[in-house]
Amino acid sequence: MPRVHSLRTRWASAAAGLAVVASTLAGCGNSGQNGLVTLNWYNFPDDSGALQQAADHCGQQSGGRYTIRYNKLPRGADGQRQQLVRRMAAHDADVDILGLDVTWPAEFAEAGWIREWTGQLHDRGTADTLDAAVRTATWQGRLYATPYNSNTQLLWYRDDLVRTPPRTWAEMLATAQDLARAGKPHYVEVQGAQYEGLTVWFNTLVTSAGGAILTPDAQAPSLGPPAVAAAKVMHDLATSAAADPSLPNQMEDQNRLAMESGTAAFELNYPFVYPSMKANQPELFPHFHWAPYPAVTPDRPAGVTIGGIDLAVGAYSRHADLAFAATLCLRSRDNQLTNALKGGLPPSLRSLYQDAELTRSYPFAADVLAALDTASVRPQTPAYQNVSIAVSHTLSPPAGIRPENDVADLHRQIQDALGSKGLIP
Repeated sequence: MPRVHSLRTRWASAAAGLAVVASTLAGCGNSGQNGLVTLNWYNFPDDSGALQQAADHCGQQSGGRYTIRYNKLPRGADGQRQQLVRRMAAHDADVDILGLDVTWPAEFAEAGWIREWTGQLHDRGTADTLDAAVRTATWQGRLYATPYNSNTQLLWYRDDLVRTPPRTWAEMLATAQDLARAGKPHYVEVQGAQYEGLTVWFNTLVTSAGGAILTPDAQAPSLGPPAVAAAKVMHDLATSAAADPSLPNQMEDQNRLAMESGTAAFELNYPFVYPSMKANQPELFPHFHWAPYPAVTPDRPAGVTIGGIDLAVGAYSRHADLAFAATLCLRSRDNQLTNALKGGLPPSLRSLYQDAELTRSYPFAADVLAALDTASVRPQTPAYQNVSIAVSHTLSPPAGIRPENDVADLHRQIQDALGSKGLIP
């Protein structure tokens, strides 16, 4: 585990150490020609052009009040968080709008790095928005961001191998073993590498078994029998014929590629795999179907972990009013639709799931909406990074999991993680 300190000690030391380089970290400034304000938006790198298009359109629609400069963060989530933490710890006034992974608002709000959404801003930032998405942007009952897009996983399968999709993990493993005995493609592709994806898998299984990783007040580990059941599902898959030999090193994109190669029968993944299969494997694509995420027990539907990006306004922005207005524009209906169609990211606005243009490209829109309506949220705590590291390190590799022993060990590690209150940036 990396060395840790309390959040307040970390923030104070980081600010002191980084203030001297604040001018280097800052962008090119917010003042443009003729008084036109340039707002700096920091978000994940998007290759589809949807984010740049949103930034351009919002600038054009502002009536000359502002333009938006889209600054691309590193590709990896850890690198994205690190850059944002460093900028905010240095009180960078040129960070106006932040694209936050749904696990970060609690940490950034607790640190005082992002502004609260109140009054009409609160109402506009949550209107027509999925409940689970709003929960990710909320900390201690207050809204600190507005959901930009959501995400969730479905079960993807080949109907030329499997006529009826399995309803539970036990059914899926049994089907995979039958396919293996018949010499047919049979792997179940899932995120088994030691990273955030493994934590997401575990969180989904724990919630699906009726439990939670943390107590409702996020002050202590919860775990218990549901966590043991979740760990057992992971171990059972990893030690069965259904396990891809590359499972301990696989992330979402490796899962996609394995499914497209024709060696797998099942895949637990996000909707981006659908257009990829259509483009890359037109022969397999007619047999590429989807179903709800498998349950842990027959009597309880899965609680799939929600993903996505929330947009926050920086605490040190010199143009907060304009930044709030620009943020509402960025996550508008038209921009979310473009983001879904071009970028493949499910919207956070409920009404878009009935939009004809979306459903033509997202024939699985109803299933995505159903999953988001019953979605689970990852533990909301300023110490989330510590908690996630404890989970992914303890449960890696999945084949080595000892369900009861590892859950007991994880309980102790999470207790320590909550006490340490966050990682050094």
